[in-house]
Amino acid sequence: MRVRFEGDVYRWEARSDSDWYFVALPPDLSAEIRETQTFRRGFGGVRVDAAIGGSTFRTSIFPQTGGVYVLPLKRAVRDAEGIDPGAIVRVDLFVLDA
Repeated sequence: MRVRFEGDVYRWEARSDSDWYFVALPPDLSAEIRETQTFRRGFGGVRVDAAIGGSTFRTSIFPQTGGVYVLPLKRAVRDAEGIDPGAIVRVDLFVLDA
């Protein structure tokens, strides 16, 4: 499954020293992934390849309360693409687990 979406970048605020940044997938896309993906990794993660700007990376998306998946943004990607909290990013996502 290949998809493209835009989302707001936010910082995980559970701890004040957190350096975890995410972008939430749209609810309808999250529902589609949840319905089609039977293989999940730890914490319910689904493996993906992602691209933002000129950066590509492999990671997992994770389900959150409320039913949406979130994509963690690696520091190297944020630095390379100049991404700050509150930015809107366009993500090309390829779901690997089937």
